[in-house]
Amino acid sequence: MRYITFALPKGRLADQTMKLMEEIGITCQEMKEEGTRRLIFVNEELKLKFFLAKATDVPTYVEYGAADLGVAGRDTILEAGRKLYEVLDLGMGRCRMCVCGPKGAAELLKHRELIRVATKYPNIAKEYFYNQKHQTVEIIKLNGSIELAPLVGLSEVIVDIVETGTTLRENGLDVLEEVCDLSARVVVNQVSMKMEYERINRILTGLRGLLTDGKH
Repeated sequence: MRYITFALPKGRLADQTMKLMEEIGITCQEMKEEGTRRLIFVNEELKLKFFLAKATDVPTYVEYGAADLGVAGRDTILEAGRKLYEVLDLGMGRCRMCVCGPKGAAELLKHRELIRVATKYPNIAKEYFYNQKHQTVEIIKLNGSIELAPLVGLSEVIVDIVETGTTLRENGLDVLEEVCDLSARVVVNQVSMKMEYERINRILTGLRGLLTDGKH
């Protein structure tokens, strides 16, 4: 029997996912070893493998079949635009992708004016403005503090993740439009879903049952 391989994003999301897995009887002792530098962890009995990757790389590992399943934030999945199945909302890390800016910028959005948009997520911004709003904009990719862009005149608005909105308010910015809801999702490789349907579906059914019983 071949191994079913999971790609998990390093950090808190991997820990939270493994806690859920344990509740449906899927454990991996190797992952609990303190200070381990190992990259791949195996449960021989269940024929499962787990590896930790940079969050933004998880969809790539899954699309190319290096992992059968993966867990990633919906922002990462949408931005990557990979060919994979998004099969389950784990409900962790809930937040929103929003268009934000000073209050006055709301008029520019309403009248679909040509404006500059700063963001870490150019593909999500493009999809939203071009295909949903039908507004032509100039998208500027930034990597650092996006809130800075409208304050120094680099852009009229930003597209960014909003959790509490505190940073926005502290910088005199508001949420002007909501692009989409975000949370951690399970993604599956398209070929694996056909070839290993029963085994993968058993895992997904277990997780789905956990999430719908209201405990999470």
